[in-house]
Amino acid sequence: MVWAHNSHLGDASATEMGRMRDELSVGQLCRERFGDDAALIGFGTHTGTVTAASDWDEPMQIMQVRPSCADSYEQQFHLARVPRCFVDLHDNDALREALSEERLGRFIGVIYRPDTELYSHYAQAELPAQFDAFVWFDETCAVRALPAFDAVHEQPDTYPFGV
Repeated sequence: MVWAHNSHLGDASATEMGRMRDELSVGQLCRERFGDDAALIGFGTHTGTVTAASDWDEPMQIMQVRPSCADSYEQQFHLARVPRCFVDLHDNDALREALSEERLGRFIGVIYRPDTELYSHYAQAELPAQFDAFVWFDETCAVRALPAFDAVHEQPDTYPFGV
């Protein structure tokens, strides 16, 4: 199992990142290598909070997520008025067809720039080709980081057993 942000985990060939900029993603490479043995699962939200930084090497902070952009997949899920759900895009032909129209998809990762969100965090995508399933939360809450510790000096001596 690999956890990654949607832009890394989704199949880039189903987005403008792959189609227009020839970018690859871990999800695309997994699909090419493992076929149906790989399951690409994306996540989406309309609004809430996120733990992210405003730029590389900046400290993380809890930020308010702007409401989803009109004509985005996230806006379509929000308009359905389902607070949270898991959508199987792999084995549901009717749903795949209904969601196959290319739309904007939002990508929030370790960096979040609300002031330039449309440019910085949205790309054209075809959701059912990008993911096998999609997890939806209409409103999210930011994760809280665990306190940092010095891994060398604060861990008990467990060599050679590891735990």
